[in-house]
Amino acid sequence: MQIPHDTRRALDVVVALVNTAAETDQPDGLADVSALRAFVREYAISDVGELGARDLAGVRTVRGKFAQVFASPNPRAAAVLINELVATAGTTPQLTDHDGYDWHVHYFAPGASVGDHLAADGGMALAFIVVSGEQDRLRRCEAPDCRRAFVDLSRNRSRRYCDSRTCGNRLHVAAYRARRKEAESEQEEVVHGGQQQQGADHP
Repeated sequence: MQIPHDTRRALDVVVALVNTAAETDQPDGLADVSALRAFVREYAISDVGELGARDLAGVRTVRGKFAQVFASPNPRAAAVLINELVATAGTTPQLTDHDGYDWHVHYFAPGASVGDHLAADGGMALAFIVVSGEQDRLRRCEAPDCRRAFVDLSRNRSRRYCDSRTCGNRLHVAAYRARRKEAESEQEEVVHGGQQQQGADHP
């Protein structure tokens, strides 16, 4: 699947934002304004001014909407959410080549809050996925103890885990150990059964 660089980058930010949400064994990654500042720095979100409590609340709201898009049962339901996101953000497409990046499109309006910034760029990136007929690539990890979001960009849409090196390997190792234990148990039953049979044949 061919995705423009700016769209791919926006999708990465969407996934990262969704994955900051609190889970059973994971605290909220955006617990306070300091955490929001760290997120903005890590993902090099441009044109962001001083951040405050209102910005934190706005970003958390956008995060919830993004999560709902991942959970949407069909494109129509996803479209309703995405349309709401980009409309609320006051989407204003602009060509830019800032900070050494080649020409790309920003969808947030100049001076937009960080929440509107994320809603506009992230919403349009998600719109690209839906318009391309690829909504089923918006997934959650299938590991039983992990629900992290990811975008499956594999050629045959076969990715099942958020990270094959962690969740994927862990599940494969667990499955291997389970099969090995089952095989050993069956072998013990065969041996034990044979011994019992021999005892019955020779009183």
